[in-house]
Amino acid sequence: MPGTVLLLAASPVGRGCLVDAASVLPVLAAVAPSVLSGTETANVVELADPLEPQAVLTRLRAAATAPGPLTMFVTGQLQLDRRQRLPHLALARTTPATVRYTAFPWRWVADELRLRPPGSTTVFVDLHADADTWDLLAGRPLTAGPSTELYGRVAPPPSRRTVAQPAYMRAVATLLRSGHRPSPAQLHQQALTRISGEENARPGAADLVLAPGRAWAGQPWPPAPEFTTVTAPPHAPAHPPHPPVPPSVPPAQSVSVPSVQLPGQAGRRGGPVSPDPHEEITAAVRDGRHDDAFALAARWEREALRTHGSGSEPVLHWMEVRADLAMFAGDAERSCRGWLALAANRLDAGQAPGAPEVESAVDRAHHQWGRIDDPARARELGAELARLRQRVPGRREGALDHVRRQLSQLQTQT
Repeated sequence: MPGTVLLLAASPVGRGCLVDAASVLPVLAAVAPSVLSGTETANVVELADPLEPQAVLTRLRAAATAPGPLTMFVTGQLQLDRRQRLPHLALARTTPATVRYTAFPWRWVADELRLRPPGSTTVFVDLHADADTWDLLAGRPLTAGPSTELYGRVAPPPSRRTVAQPAYMRAVATLLRSGHRPSPAQLHQQALTRISGEENARPGAADLVLAPGRAWAGQPWPPAPEFTTVTAPPHAPAHPPHPPVPPSVPPAQSVSVPSVQLPGQAGRRGGPVSPDPHEEITAAVRDGRHDDAFALAARWEREALRTHGSGSEPVLHWMEVRADLAMFAGDAERSCRGWLALAANRLDAGQAPGAPEVESAVDRAHHQWGRIDDPARARELGAELARLRQRVPGRREGALDHVRRQLSQLQTQT
């Protein structure tokens, strides 16, 4: 199966630039696509100094939904949204005062990759952090989500009036130009060995090294706090109250993990099951079986509700998955309803209106609402969105005014 490769190099123009990110792209582009991806053939997408966060999101989303392995090479600098305390990948127009509007939120990477099957996604990064982000990462490590292998380094801010070089990514590209592609872990270690002399000679703090299972500040590497790895409960009921999986969604046959069961599969015989329901869901989406994927996610949500209770993170996770699945299916109305419900549940669970997860849910509901064609449905959901926007205005000014203007126009339509 062909692979997908996304090459992304981004840094601000002018005095705010910490690293010459784009300088590594010619070296990476000289590597054969099959070597970059580790597959026989691959599609390569290159983004050099993009201007708009939405342009990056569009390319990332397309890569994340492509079948086959995905490998990302990301070079650039991290800057902090000081209001929400979230790291962003700085783009060409980013300044310290405009991070939240002109930079790409790093959490969007994990957002877009979370439905990919474990083991199918590898991300290599060479990032330089500004002072605020560097301090934040000392206690909250960077991650690309629980099912993504993340390798690379985050370097501290260079000395003033100095533009750093992406030495780690250049080492990765140089190693791959030989035509041999070692395993990601071996490639990562070889690249670190190549740049070890540079790091030792540089004054200041040592790089923060990223690798699966690596200790961070002496503690086991944790998953991102905003993501929860959801599995079936250890004691599934023998006769669950849910209907069985539709016949068109066969159980996965690749991995045998008897202790992990899909809801409704307790007591079945005659075949191993997948340890992660996201794999089946992703396969159904790729096959165009959107209703099957939605039904399976809904059953996991019901199981999480029964086991963990309303407002729990597993329930909220599956609500988010269902809203995303509706978007993938092109059902803007169902997706909008899902994001609205998720935002309301997070607020009811005591999360603050300014919490990133709450704002993200409302922003996505707003986006999907704008894609609803039926005026009556749009009016109904627009009124609900307006009420929610009063509590969660979001980071972009004028969001509530936009909803009200659109609702006013919809009132004139039949």
